[in-house]
Amino acid sequence: MKVKTIEEIQNALQPIADEMEIEIVEVEFKQGREPALTVYIDTESGVDLDTCEKFHRAIDPVLDEVDPTFGAPYTLNVSSPGLDRPLKTERDFQKCMGQRVEVKLFAPLKGKKFFEATLVGYDGNCIELEEKGESMKLEISKIAKICRAIDMSGLE
Repeated sequence: MKVKTIEEIQNALQPIADEMEIEIVEVEFKQGREPALTVYIDTESGVDLDTCEKFHRAIDPVLDEVDPTFGAPYTLNVSSPGLDRPLKTERDFQKCMGQRVEVKLFAPLKGKKFFEATLVGYDGNCIELEEKGESMKLEISKIAKICRAIDMSGLE
């Protein structure tokens, strides 16, 4: 199936997002038996079902005009990126500064491929982490996945 570029789709949706004070975190198109366009959104106060529904209704007519699949049917989903989504953009890293993160490496470092630490720095190429008073720098290219650590201790 032929599909317009993600950039083209996001550019068409951005004015609506700006007007509604919504950040478009990511736009994703999955092809297959049931093609789906998913728009992941966030706001300063987080995302709830009502926010997703309002944004879905606002972008639906714009997508009808843009026609991202050149007339082929697809499902439109609007979703929160989720608490455990990977940090990808500079904004993601800035929002998590000073918070606990989970880091999975491609290759072991000091015998470990997975660890938790506090994110204390980011410069585009490296992150700086702190754990038990020790500081370490890691190149982004060595990280398989980094995401916010989720504390489940208070959910009992």
